[in-house]
Amino acid sequence: MAVLIHASEVPAAERAQTWLDVVCDTLGPLDVRMDRDVPLEGRIEAAQLGPLGVGRIQTSTPHSVHRTPGLIKRGGPALYRVLLAASGTVLLRQDDRTARLRGGDLAVYDFTRPYELVYDSAVQLAVFSLPREALAVPAGTLHRLTGVPIPGDGGTAALAGPLLRRVAEDVDTYRPASAARLATVVTDLLTTTVAEHASQADALEPETRERVLLHRVHAFVEQRLGDPDLSPAVVAAAHHVSLRYLHRLFESQDTTVAGWIRHRRLERCRRDLADPGCSDQSVSTIAARWGLPDPAHFSRLFRRAYGRPPAEYRRACPAPGG
Repeated sequence: MAVLIHASEVPAAERAQTWLDVVCDTLGPLDVRMDRDVPLEGRIEAAQLGPLGVGRIQTSTPHSVHRTPGLIKRGGPALYRVLLAASGTVLLRQDDRTARLRGGDLAVYDFTRPYELVYDSAVQLAVFSLPREALAVPAGTLHRLTGVPIPGDGGTAALAGPLLRRVAEDVDTYRPASAARLATVVTDLLTTTVAEHASQADALEPETRERVLLHRVHAFVEQRLGDPDLSPAVVAAAHHVSLRYLHRLFESQDTTVAGWIRHRRLERCRRDLADPGCSDQSVSTIAARWGLPDPAHFSRLFRRAYGRPPAEYRRACPAPGG
């Protein structure tokens, strides 16, 4: 991960302005407010994980970061950001809500709307930046969750926190193909975490609850595609709904639950067959990895979906640099 600023390497008189410049260059137009008489201590690092931006911030100097209406008019990326408090305490304020995050807690904020981050003690943070369309939760639901703490000691958040922290620490070690796949895993896990938290909110309308549940089901399926025993009954039981209700949810998707599972498995297989990083793996190995262990059955499904057998599809994929 590239170190954008290490405060101890900058003359004390220039640290505050340099820190502000780095923050703005990395995250977009922001205002940093701090006591000018207190020498700034800390560091900022940044990297890219596929389409996701990954940043780490460590500081022991009390200060605050502001995204004001005036700065929003100057532009900036249309992103959602997920903040993980690795250690210490940070305050996030957005949409008249305040989240006090402690070690392991998460929160979402929208970079296109005003917000404030306050560090009043030593903190270590990881920040993940996602394109707005990547976090597959209804926009209205997300609007109600910005500035709301997601405790890291239960549910999917207890799984997401340690993974996000490890990804932020090791992001430079991943090969490009692995990074792209890991970015999908991280995005799916974040979507599941946010959707799970949204389903616990009392203010959700029935229609919104159904959309959130559908997103949770999609994320659940993505995480278990490799299980050949994954079935509509398993999905329904995991979400404490009847099989009939689950089928009704998928009517709006113009598919069935089984059809969706099959489609997502085939898409993962198609992606791996086209991936040069998987060229040393047999077609049957790839198919089995995504829950399709019967080679003949997989070949029929693949040909029906994509117009040619999997081995032929693989041969037709362009070579790297070709």
